[in-house]
Amino acid sequence: MSDKSEERIVSGKPKEGDVVLDKSLRPKRLSEYIGQDKVKENVKIAIEATKGRKEALDHVLIYGPPGLGKTTLAHIIAAELGASIRITSGPAIERPGDLAAIISNLREGDILFIDEVHRLPRIVEEVLYPAMEDFALDIVIGKGPGAKSLRLHLPRFTLIGATTRYAMLSPPLRDRFGAIYRLDFYDRQAMEDIVQRSATILNVPTEDAGVKEIACRARGTPRVANRLLRRVRDYAQVKAKGVITKAVAVDALAKLEVDKIGLDQVDHRVLRTIIEKFDGGPVGLETIAASISEEADTIMDVYEPYLLQLGFLERTPRGRVATRLACEHLGLKYRNKQSPQGQLL
Repeated sequence: MSDKSEERIVSGKPKEGDVVLDKSLRPKRLSEYIGQDKVKENVKIAIEATKGRKEALDHVLIYGPPGLGKTTLAHIIAAELGASIRITSGPAIERPGDLAAIISNLREGDILFIDEVHRLPRIVEEVLYPAMEDFALDIVIGKGPGAKSLRLHLPRFTLIGATTRYAMLSPPLRDRFGAIYRLDFYDRQAMEDIVQRSATILNVPTEDAGVKEIACRARGTPRVANRLLRRVRDYAQVKAKGVITKAVAVDALAKLEVDKIGLDQVDHRVLRTIIEKFDGGPVGLETIAASISEEADTIMDVYEPYLLQLGFLERTPRGRVATRLACEHLGLKYRNKQSPQGQLL
């Protein structure tokens, strides 16, 4: 089974073509960053305190669903501190030597950003622990009885880790982060502000009603909002003299099969499978995955978070359950009469 999530226009995962757009639309300072007010305030306090003490910022972990701005926040922290940032990812660091090469080239106050930090190999994590805690690298020279251990002292740097799978981080690694921030889906007003800001940067003429239509279908995710804006912009350019009105946005998004709350055909298939094939649930995640020919991890990481946020799904000890809200949205009869069960985390 292949991961089809990257083909979905409403997926929070980055797609080919998003990288350049994300960079051009990415806010550079905290003052430009829209939404996530609690996180933003805590980050601002930490940065001001750090600059006042002239120390390196504590190691930071940022987690949450894809597309909410974890990488953007890391760049903003670096900009606010006036620090250089080195970017890599968990899968790219395969051996301890790879990590040693990166860290040994950092300078005092630099930031190392590791995306998908939960995918670091355990043998690499073992090298990372003293680097984070003691700012030192323990290097073994030679093999066998003649091997020697050499400790290399490092400048004080800040590690910023980003992950969509907080629970998959090993406790020893998680405990070494001094600040942990969770990014949540953005509310409607924040999404409207983000769409309007992006439209202004891209020089796209819009009406307020058109902006609202895009915002309400963007699943509370800035990356999705920017992607939808690009598609609607193209439609408006060809069909409506370039102006994004409510009618233009509705027509364009209908052709993209994105409904009024941001669900696409894959979301509908997940919900219909639970409701129509399994009488609303409960049904196991693996069973759902097999029924729609998708990976279980993809359903849990990509499809479920927004459906849970909407209240369309419940996780119970016995499996997934579709709620009355999901049935009403799809125009289906609600057949599950069981009382809600405890959440399965």
